[in-house]
Amino acid sequence: MNPRKRAEIYRRFRAANPKPTTELKYRTPYELLVAVVLSAQATDKSVNKATEVLFQKYDTPQKMAKLGVAGLEGYIKTIGLYRNKAKNVVELSRMLVEKHGGDVPATREALEELPGVGRKTANVVLGTAFGIASGVVVDTHVQRISRRLDLTRETDPAKIEKDLMKLIPRERWILFSHQLIHHGRALCVARNPKCGECKLEPLCYAKDKK
Repeated sequence: MNPRKRAEIYRRFRAANPKPTTELKYRTPYELLVAVVLSAQATDKSVNKATEVLFQKYDTPQKMAKLGVAGLEGYIKTIGLYRNKAKNVVELSRMLVEKHGGDVPATREALEELPGVGRKTANVVLGTAFGIASGVVVDTHVQRISRRLDLTRETDPAKIEKDLMKLIPRERWILFSHQLIHHGRALCVARNPKCGECKLEPLCYAKDKK
């Protein structure tokens, strides 16, 4: 990509949303980890509604492990795939207590050993909770927008992340991921994107522009 175009993309994202962050509500790295695991194939709004009540009583891995799967299910029934997520959250809580002294590890390798935690979740936790740029978060919004802006032509998330990591300076990985996600939710939606309101429109040559 032309360096000038890339710089202009950064500038316009910064003008539109200079300091975006996750919309998941959390107070600690552990709460963020649980919220991200629960957010798979679910909206942040539905997760926040459930965790607002859940975290009032069960805000540590010790408490969550003691709550158990059946107990946790009662708090997250409104979230998709709640049974499997309850199992993962309780098990990862138990592992945090037994292997990490109740703390959330700040390495990708240790995070990805936890049930329900893949590369994307690890990237979110490391970047948002610890400020560690371990990679680029690639969700459906990042996939869509990075292709529309011709930052990648890949369709596989792992390959998209590799392209973005090569193209984007490491110090921008965390911020740029948040900017794309927010942009995808607000304007660059999958169907009927709001191109007339988009500050990136002059730089976009997507076939499905409106």
